[in-house]
Amino acid sequence: MNIKYKIFKHARILGIATLMLTGQSCSDLLDEKVISGIGNDYINTPKGFEDAVNAAYSTLRYYYGTQQGLTMTEYGTDIYATGADGGYKGFHFYDTQLNPTVDYLANTWDELYRGVNTCNAIIGRAPAATVTDAIKKVRVAEAKFLRGHYYFILFQQWGGVDLRLTETLSPTKVTKRATEAEMYNAIIKDLTEAIADLPNSSTQYGRATKPAAEMALAKVYLAKAYSSQKAADDFSKAATLCTSVVNNYGFKLLDDFASVFDENNQKNSEIVFAVQYTSDLLTNLTNNTGSVNGGNNLHLFYGMQYDVQAGMQRDIVNGRPFKRLRPTTYCTDVVFGERVNDSRYKKTFKDTWYSNKPGTYNTAFDDSKTSVTFASGDTAIFIPGYEMSKADRAKKKYQVLVPSKYSEALFPTLRKFFDTKRPDMTYESGSRDYFVFRLADTYLMLAEAQLGAGNKQAATDAINMVRRRAAWPGKQSAMEVTSNDMTFDLVVEERARELVGEQTRWLDLKRWGNLVERVQKYNPQAAANVKASNLVRPIPQTQIDRSEGGNAGFSQNPGY
Repeated sequence: MNIKYKIFKHARILGIATLMLTGQSCSDLLDEKVISGIGNDYINTPKGFEDAVNAAYSTLRYYYGTQQGLTMTEYGTDIYATGADGGYKGFHFYDTQLNPTVDYLANTWDELYRGVNTCNAIIGRAPAATVTDAIKKVRVAEAKFLRGHYYFILFQQWGGVDLRLTETLSPTKVTKRATEAEMYNAIIKDLTEAIADLPNSSTQYGRATKPAAEMALAKVYLAKAYSSQKAADDFSKAATLCTSVVNNYGFKLLDDFASVFDENNQKNSEIVFAVQYTSDLLTNLTNNTGSVNGGNNLHLFYGMQYDVQAGMQRDIVNGRPFKRLRPTTYCTDVVFGERVNDSRYKKTFKDTWYSNKPGTYNTAFDDSKTSVTFASGDTAIFIPGYEMSKADRAKKKYQVLVPSKYSEALFPTLRKFFDTKRPDMTYESGSRDYFVFRLADTYLMLAEAQLGAGNKQAATDAINMVRRRAAWPGKQSAMEVTSNDMTFDLVVEERARELVGEQTRWLDLKRWGNLVERVQKYNPQAAANVKASNLVRPIPQTQIDRSEGGNAGFSQNPGY
């Protein structure tokens, strides 16, 4: 069974508009209807309490699998640079375009607080809810998991924020920024309490569970271990939590890396926690801020401009290419440089396009020939991933795109999020679930935590689980590393290889404190502008303006 969501037009019980979601079904579709006239005590009824808890999950769909979430987690890193099209390039360049008035910052801030306040209402009103104690206990634990997760996103993106742990019932301008210690204490408390009361699994796919909360808390301890609040046992606590996720719940790495992202295999043994999406038009038109959401639309942003090349036109299978992000040279040549034993370059990037527009055409990017002729289904474009000689390219009946011809429009295309179930080739909304936590990430976190705790062999064992799975058949032993190879740099690159494009990289670099160093070294677009102040985002100007005393009452982050 899955959580189904129905949006309710609620009577602003939370001080800022809260959209209530409800219902359960065995399908993976979100069934929405607008209902007005709900009383303030509706949340105390059995159905109202369930509606409120389901509503708390909706904020996940604003941040995960969307352009705004992607912009704040993958732009401007060591492995991704800007493509030819799109806005919000200040997140890539770290220039004056990244400023407090950017709407993605304000909308994300508001949506995360909307989620927080929904959780506050659930936790605060639970004693009066007319549901069984057993149900109440689990639903409050879900709310604490979500509140802790939302505050961790806010904290990682902006630093200390206004830490509100009780329901806001009416508008207020009284705000203050919490300290790092206060933020960590509140987040750790929420997630620890959630772990204690959440079930090991749920019959309703998409609900928070004990392993999901353990993985969330492990991420918090890893971040804390590099921070000013670090404690001697942060790494060991993270390792213990990751070990529990690995050993206690039946999760299993799939045998084939590519199968993890098979759109027909979304509920697989590797998924610890996923955000559900839908093909329902109403759901995909708007989110809780009233702006365009587009479902899980990550399929749009990593695509190269294949659709104007010889022998090609846009179709559903190859996707609608928005050209927002392209891999850096470091990403393609170093992170994915080893391809004899490691299958992940081939299985991560699309390298072949087949003609869907037969005919004879002049060539564009391949100077080894002047024209090409295609029948339907012939190879039209091939990206070998290395600098194939002109003589060898001339032997091919198709255009070959070599690294020296990569551009902001033509580049290896990430294939993890392709969505071929869209109704037509222009349709932007995607219906694939978004994987927030998966087991390979758990193993990589475990390796990082064990290394930080000084347990190199345990770290090696953990990282080898991921590396063996990534091997071509018969190459598993060649993919294994020894404890002598187990370094922090290996963790940094292994996370890039395994998790590229999955809304983790900016947060990883921020956690490690090496964002500036690595962007300057590997991302020429951003090298001149990136600085230490970019480890947090500018506080939205709207938040400062609506705070008592303005900037004096709620200070802007330095450098903005």
